[in-house]
Amino acid sequence: QVQLVESGGGLVQAGGSLRLSCAASGSIASINIMGWYRQAPGKQRELVGTITGVRSTKYADSVKGRFSISRDNAKNTVYLQMNSLKSEDTAVYYCNLQNLRFGLRFDYWGQGTQVTVSS
Repeated sequence: QVQLVESGGGLVQAGGSLRLSCAASGSIASINIMGWYRQAPGKQRELVGTITGVRSTKYADSVKGRFSISRDNAKNTVYLQMNSLKSEDTAVYYCNLQNLRFGLRFDYWGQGTQVTVSS
């Protein structure tokens, strides 16, 4: 099993910054993808961005140039640096870990952390 614990959410004014962290523990595969998703009220959960290895990243168009994902493999921790925040970034942010084993993908989710951007 894998446990994911997020931290760093909160209330911030538009234009401000926040940094989310997600610490993973348990049975983490050597090949994995970590990432962040978000879900705003009344909307479906959507991808924010993912990181494979330490450098291969991809982002949703809505956050490109403003958000940055990084990871510290020694700590099994992934970070989401959010700059130039907008009110539409308000959502619950979820950490995700995909373990890739035996040709299969196993998904794990954190409990979520609220990010509220006031205009």
